[in-house]
Amino acid sequence: MADYSSHFPLAEKACKFLTSSPDPYHAVQNMITRLEGVGYARLSKRDPFAGKLEPGGKYYYTVNTTTLIAFAVGPKYKPGNGFKIIGGHTDSPNLKVRPRSQRSAAGCIQLGVDCYGGGLWHTWFDRDLGLSGRVLVREKDGKVVQKLVLINRPIARVSTLCIHLQTAEERRQFTVKKEDHLMPILGTQTLLENAVRNQLNTGSSQLDAADSAWRKEQEPLLLKMIASELGIDVMDIADFELNLFDTQPATLGGITSEFLYAARLDNLATCFVSCEALSDYTESESFQDDGDITLVALFDHEEVGSGKFVC
Repeated sequence: MADYSSHFPLAEKACKFLTSSPDPYHAVQNMITRLEGVGYARLSKRDPFAGKLEPGGKYYYTVNTTTLIAFAVGPKYKPGNGFKIIGGHTDSPNLKVRPRSQRSAAGCIQLGVDCYGGGLWHTWFDRDLGLSGRVLVREKDGKVVQKLVLINRPIARVSTLCIHLQTAEERRQFTVKKEDHLMPILGTQTLLENAVRNQLNTGSSQLDAADSAWRKEQEPLLLKMIASELGIDVMDIADFELNLFDTQPATLGGITSEFLYAARLDNLATCFVSCEALSDYTESESFQDDGDITLVALFDHEEVGSGKFVC
């Protein structure tokens, strides 16, 4: 029987990365932490790179904080030399929270979501779903800043209808109607929750009409939970871009742990190994003889077309 134990450290590191990267924002941030740990310097797209790059230098920049371009200039680089490039993408199919998230039915509070990318949507049923992404927060001086949020607990669920309420034909087909079947349940409606809704919808005279209209289209309990998670006031939330994810962590499996079980393997597996390869290579002695530019390009929106927010 094959012995895979020598690969366990890297595989376990991959599991940690996959679990902590439920969306492109967190994936890019986790890779930035890795790169900065081995000396990569941040560049700004707003400023010319001329005069900032030098042989032996290691750099990265982002686009919309979801696309990552990282590269190292070989110590023996000369103009006209070649490139070594690995490409991939940071996004994966998921249930993305709608700009108008408020929804309810049959006494239950639901969350309005859209199917992002080419997902196997039947696999999202009966999963413990958490919430992650970015929140745009309005500070006291009026400046809007981005904060990442990761709620890694089962706050939502897309439940399968019990067998007694399905026909034999429905059980055989298991046809998923995205607009009806994939709206997750957050909880039950109560008098208290209705009171919270009224308070949040009318709670601030400082909001302009557009902000107030946006807020009225959101589930108040969702806004309250996000604010609590970030330690801010509900009224400080200007906007968000959020998605759901399965809270089950990535893990090694199989009788000899030869498999890696995880969500988002397409394409975070490429993101992980390319970032690790770039980091390790540019820390090795072999890099000192390199005359090329070694580059990793990890784009967002591959699942729906990469024409938006590219480098």
